[in-house]
Amino acid sequence: MLHDQRPYLCNFLGTIYENSSRQALMNILKKDGNDKLCWVSPREQWQPQETNESLKNYQDALLQSDLTLCPVGVNTECYRIYEACSYGSIPVVEDVMTAGSCGNTSVHHSAPLQLLKSMGAPFIFIKNWKELPAVLEKEKTIILQEKIERRKMLLQWYQHFKTELKMKFTNILESSFLMNSKI
Repeated sequence: MLHDQRPYLCNFLGTIYENSSRQALMNILKKDGNDKLCWVSPREQWQPQETNESLKNYQDALLQSDLTLCPVGVNTECYRIYEACSYGSIPVVEDVMTAGSCGNTSVHHSAPLQLLKSMGAPFIFIKNWKELPAVLEKEKTIILQEKIERRKMLLQWYQHFKTELKMKFTNILESSFLMNSKI
């Protein structure tokens, strides 16, 4: 669906944790009626194993949505960001630090999500889900041709991102093994 009008403005399929930003996200979507324009499927408990049906639903949601809402969960970064990229659905990423030890904003000024930012990820970063209604209103004004170009740019960026990471990882492994073999 690279060149087609997608039926959903955005999507979020995931677990809603009590007193979390995900709960705030759901409230904001419902408040403005945007939950009717988006593929929203919340659940109260995390499921360790997806079924074939739930996987198909998730893939369809990514494929049929212009934006994928990526709230933080236990960690700031999650698989949803990368899966959205692979389907050409622009990630709307909650740009906040979770309690874990994945980064420290006093030491790393671009934390969280520093790798994505340093590589120019064409995402929409937001600090608070209260910003979402304005993002969705703007999204409604974008014509199909612009969305198609944006999808292409996202897919190209994601391919480049994966290639760059593979090369960096390979170089680190090679230099580690070469250094060890010379000792």
